[in-house]
Amino acid sequence: MGAGWSRSHACGVYGYIAFGTLAAAYVVRPLGGFIFGLLGDRIGRKRVLMVTVVLMTLGTTTSGLLPGYGVIGIWAPILFIVVRVFQGLFTGGEYVGAMTYLGEQVPDRKRGLMVGFLPMGNLSGFVLAGLLVTGLQTWLPTHDMLTWGWRIPLLLSAPLGVVAFYLRLRLNESAAYENTGGGTDARDEPGAHQFRRTVAQQWKAMLICAALVLTCTAADYMLTGYLPTYLKVVVGAGHTAALVMITATLTILLLVLALVAWLSDRIGVKPIMWTGCGLLIVASIPAFLLIRSGGGYPVVFIGVLLIGLMELCFDSTSPATLPALFPTDMRYGALAIAYNISISVAGGSTPLVAQALVSGTGNAMMPAYMLIFAGLVGAVTLPFTPEVAGRRLPGSAPAVETEQEARELVADNQQHQGC
Repeated sequence: MGAGWSRSHACGVYGYIAFGTLAAAYVVRPLGGFIFGLLGDRIGRKRVLMVTVVLMTLGTTTSGLLPGYGVIGIWAPILFIVVRVFQGLFTGGEYVGAMTYLGEQVPDRKRGLMVGFLPMGNLSGFVLAGLLVTGLQTWLPTHDMLTWGWRIPLLLSAPLGVVAFYLRLRLNESAAYENTGGGTDARDEPGAHQFRRTVAQQWKAMLICAALVLTCTAADYMLTGYLPTYLKVVVGAGHTAALVMITATLTILLLVLALVAWLSDRIGVKPIMWTGCGLLIVASIPAFLLIRSGGGYPVVFIGVLLIGLMELCFDSTSPATLPALFPTDMRYGALAIAYNISISVAGGSTPLVAQALVSGTGNAMMPAYMLIFAGLVGAVTLPFTPEVAGRRLPGSAPAVETEQEARELVADNQQHQGC
């Protein structure tokens, strides 16, 4: 397959190590979802979110403070992986909790737009991290970058975590959660019983959720998790050029995500998700053909951007869709369990599986086939997925923005009752 494949074969073992370390954090995420998700239905969304942000900050900051290999030898990578595992455990309740809390706090008619700020925060983090790493690699000699420069992004999490904790401390508990009794019923039962009750009553919705998460995260983890390595090892792009193309793509997604999320409130989330499934199925092969075409960086960037558009269709809709699959009294727990099992199987392993398939088969188009499979899973799942745009959350009262909207809602209900 030429020089590109030779580089891929030579670097394969390093790819396995790097992606294996990444996947390690995802192995324990289902356990984190089980612990923090069920806890969120027992003691409240706010309390759990405060705990997870503190623990995640401690884990990330600790990663930047660990002694290097020259100091403690083999214990350095071992401790790093241990810290990564604990980060994955805490992350199991973080993103799902944020989805749940925001979904319960915003008006029904603007849920897509308002909850869309959650993935915008993620994208902002990726973009800023990409710019920071690119700057450090440009300004620092390689020796300094490997010695201490890599610690800077990790240590910056400490002040950011303090700010996040302060902001969450000032939040009110979710009104929807409090209106259901504030977890009184769940608080009085053993955790194992709560788990069995949640799964017994919500297993269908949890299956839909898990399948949608597989589809929704495929392009995301391919773009941010594996494509930087693919561009360098298989395509032969320079490290900085690969990072710039990924960062530029994420910046474009960041600029247009709010518009697509707003559109989901107008036309529904399912049409946009159907578009995403169609792009995964139809456009994945053309995207990777462009990336591997040898037509120069502009052509490669078009292929990367095409994968980014697939991600956009799901980033803009899934945060509003997934919490709405479950009733309020079980929402956090059911969503956390289903989401994290799927993200552990499909998300964290995507770069590792893609690297293994490319190295094992010699076929550099294998990542495209993975995206097609994810699109087919979504196409099978969407017919069973309810349209949630503009509708109240299951188990919650309607959420309105203004008194006038409330009066209109009351009038509509009285009219329907009269009929």
